[in-house]
Amino acid sequence: MNTEELNRALVALIEKKAELHTLTYDDARYDDVEEALHDLEDDFNDEYGDFLESALDKVHTDLKSDTDVLLPTAYLPSTPGSTPSPKEGVWVDSEKYPGKEARITLIPNPVRIMLTVGKQVQQELWKA
Repeated sequence: MNTEELNRALVALIEKKAELHTLTYDDARYDDVEEALHDLEDDFNDEYGDFLESALDKVHTDLKSDTDVLLPTAYLPSTPGSTPSPKEGVWVDSEKYPGKEARITLIPNPVRIMLTVGKQVQQELWKA
């Protein structure tokens, strides 16, 4: 797995997602940007999906989570940056953090999976 190419693809995807979030539905560019985002997501999942789903499955197992593993693109933050906010990523239940809102986020630079539990816990769970 070429992690540099994976990182570039992930950054491009997050930037396109952030661009879409800056537009309103009535913006003339909205449909084109949304379509470009969906194409990037499809290409990303086709190219890196199996690799990342395997990593996500291991993370879910390590967290003792019964939450289903989703497509890797579901775990993306809304904005570029190295620190996901407590509301980004995918919610997971975890026996390690009972009664707490735990989220898993796939972030770049380097490509890694982060766990965020409220505002207190932020932990790297996996790195490409």
